[in-house]
Amino acid sequence: MRIVAGKYGSRHLKSPGSLRLRPTSDRLRETLFDILGPAVAGSLFVDAYAGTGAVGIEALSRGARRVIFIEIARGAVLLIRRNLEALGAADGAEIVHDDARRALARLEARGECADLLFLDPPYEDEEEYRRALELLSHSAPLARTGAIVFEHRATLPLPDFLGQLESFRRVRQGDACLTFFRLIPGR
Repeated sequence: MRIVAGKYGSRHLKSPGSLRLRPTSDRLRETLFDILGPAVAGSLFVDAYAGTGAVGIEALSRGARRVIFIEIARGAVLLIRRNLEALGAADGAEIVHDDARRALARLEARGECADLLFLDPPYEDEEEYRRALELLSHSAPLARTGAIVFEHRATLPLPDFLGQLESFRRVRQGDACLTFFRLIPGR
């Protein structure tokens, strides 16, 4: 695994080793950040279900002002911390060791509004996708012009509309898919 572009471009990240993680591929991360483009620079970026932290670190590399990593697995939290330290990228990073839905609710309660919110629950846990979407459908710590991106198995359909959210783009790459959501204007 490597950082694709930006300040830490071409630098390698520590791999998950024996941890049961499915890191976002370099190619899919490149596609994601090509789509997000200049919206990343200066943003508050949230990487939920962060795993190795590769997506959030890519955001830092591309100029995000601040990245909040949310991860429940202790081993993954330690891996994120090691990756940040190895790159000298700990400034502007916050690691929240907690359940993603609970952490997102706390972010909103403390008034945080992410510009970009990336969620990558375990592919096999369809119920976790449903619960995360349900939470965000009525309560999202997201700026009015922000975007929520779910990475998921291409065979898992996510809704076009749910509460205050509407999907506006889907990109399939192999067995993976990125679905982009935004807040419905006027809601």
